[in-house]
Amino acid sequence: MNPHTLDRPLRVLRVCLHLLLAGLLVLAVARAFADGQPQAPSVLAGALVLGAVYTAGPLLPRVGRSPRATAGWLLALGVAWLLLLWLTPDGVWLAFPLYFLQMHLLPTRWGPAVVALTTVLAIAGFTRHQGGLSVGVVIGPALGAAVAIATVLGYQALYRESEHRRQLIDELRETRNDLAAMERSAGVLAERERLSREIHDTLAQGLSSIHLLLRAAERALPDRPAAALPHVAQARQAAQGNLTEARRLVYALSPVELEGASLPAALERLCRREGQRSGLTVHFHLSGTAFDVPTAYEVALLRIAQSALSNTVRHASASRAELTLSYMDTSVTLDAVDDGIGFDPQALRGGSEEGGFGLAAMRARARSLGGTWTVESSPGHGTALAVSFPVDPR
Repeated sequence: MNPHTLDRPLRVLRVCLHLLLAGLLVLAVARAFADGQPQAPSVLAGALVLGAVYTAGPLLPRVGRSPRATAGWLLALGVAWLLLLWLTPDGVWLAFPLYFLQMHLLPTRWGPAVVALTTVLAIAGFTRHQGGLSVGVVIGPALGAAVAIATVLGYQALYRESEHRRQLIDELRETRNDLAAMERSAGVLAERERLSREIHDTLAQGLSSIHLLLRAAERALPDRPAAALPHVAQARQAAQGNLTEARRLVYALSPVELEGASLPAALERLCRREGQRSGLTVHFHLSGTAFDVPTAYEVALLRIAQSALSNTVRHASASRAELTLSYMDTSVTLDAVDDGIGFDPQALRGGSEEGGFGLAAMRARARSLGGTWTVESSPGHGTALAVSFPVDPR
């Protein structure tokens, strides 16, 4: 239970307590005047004093915060109550709201003891007016004290349990946020690792070759210019190859497939192009009515589709693959299925596939955007991959 849900009942109880004390004061004064008691004016004065002391408590900022100020206010309230009890037997009924105040404001180790003392004083004061002690005189205040103690202790126990649950929920929420941040960080690191492998295997190797070729040409010049020309030509070819690789990297980072085209159209072209290039039978299916989704989701879905098909061509030995893009009420989902040799997902948990956008990187890319990613496969039974992002079609 949320502790905030307990605040409203507590406010209601406080209002009821105010009304109860005010009603009992009015009742005591009215009975004193109705019975023609000679001390009726004194009862009115005592009731006003008690009401003034009670009203001053909530107005004092230290009451309820400082134990000493709270104890002082309760003591003054108790003295005013004893004065009223001395004047009229009806003052005994005001002990009941005092029980709740004492239990609520005093520490747990002191509250029941003070309530017990108030009960003894209430019984003694009422006995003085009755002229003798009876069972009813004892049972009334004692029963009221027991009800107040049980009610307040039960509420405090419930509030402590609720507060404990709130703290656990806050800790779980912080842990979930930390895990989400770690997953996003893992996705970023995986992407950096992929780019570093790409750059190392292409641009860095090409630049190293260009450097060696130009050094060889430098050694041949100026004495043997004819010998330097082949080195220069090879350096030019290496530079051209590096330029092509650089453009490929830029192309991989900025999906031109989505420029001026929808995600379904881009996926359909991807399937057609991959089928023509590899000879694999690739089909694309669209489920539902397409609607606009964040660009980051479209890029992620396209990249995951590219990686899934690439893994299928390179590792699955499949003859058929299918991509299905589904637009649903609260999500957009991509399913990639092949009839290849399959694998054991547990064996590739580390995502160590060489040269490709591995499973771990695909999972990190999806989860970094708040999506879900699952893969199902077993040796000899093909592979099914699904990624889903939550969306609001409105």
